[in-house]
Amino acid sequence: MTLISEVRPDASRDRPPPRTVPAGAGRRDAVLRWVLYLVLVAGALVTVSPLLWNLLSSFKPSGDILRSGSWWPATFTWENFSQLLSNPKFPRYFVNSVVVSATIVAGNIVLSSAVGYALSKLRFPGRRLVFAAVLVTFMVPTLVLFVPLFVTVAALNMTNTYAGLILPFLITPLGVFVMRQFISQLPDELLEAARIDGAGEGRIFFRVVFPLCGPAIATVGILSFVSSWNNLLWPLVIAQTEDMYTLPVGLTTLSQTEGVVDYGPLLAGSLVTILPIVVIFVFFQRYFIAGIASTGIK
Repeated sequence: MTLISEVRPDASRDRPPPRTVPAGAGRRDAVLRWVLYLVLVAGALVTVSPLLWNLLSSFKPSGDILRSGSWWPATFTWENFSQLLSNPKFPRYFVNSVVVSATIVAGNIVLSSAVGYALSKLRFPGRRLVFAAVLVTFMVPTLVLFVPLFVTVAALNMTNTYAGLILPFLITPLGVFVMRQFISQLPDELLEAARIDGAGEGRIFFRVVFPLCGPAIATVGILSFVSSWNNLLWPLVIAQTEDMYTLPVGLTTLSQTEGVVDYGPLLAGSLVTILPIVVIFVFFQRYFIAGIASTGIK
């Protein structure tokens, strides 16, 4: 026993020395933490303040919105909402927005997934060149493409139609990029096993790849829905009659009387317009964050 104890190495010699915390380091970390919290709270208040002003002002009488210096309504009223919702044109604008946005979301999910699958898992000549073209298009501002898109839609006689409102945005470079990045992370062995079983590329895409793309599909769906639901400029040019107006365009006409802007219905309409976006984001935020994190978008 004596020999063994002499041969056995002393474990205490290999242990790193205990870490000494400088005096005052704990107080400094606490101060830095509180400074960080104050900065984050200030940033959140600056971000939320326009929405909060919109919310509170929508319950004010129209005459008090710009006249009153206080954000808090002196008199709460539902007059702005009743005036907006009782307008017979409002349901038509709402239905148009739902049809246009739902079709654009469905198109972006299916078409962007198919193109992303082809660019990430299929081998064909020019694949890298096609992906480079997608990235270049991704970097071009939308306003630069506005005139060519309008000329093309007008040449196809699709102005003042659902096709003219939908087709230019049925697939976007951002959607292709997100889906391509996500699908490229799926193991190739999974696809090879399906091919050995005799599955074609279409069946592999719809039965194997597509069900595994939940987070990326949620990301593309939310981004395309927000973009199409809030789009003002394109429907303002393409929709030439009131029965084709979407909500953003319709609100600009509903809130004006003889050239004078009535801010009450306008603010109430803005609040009603963002409600679908808030609801969708609350339900799918977990998938949205996972999709953003997995595709490397910051």
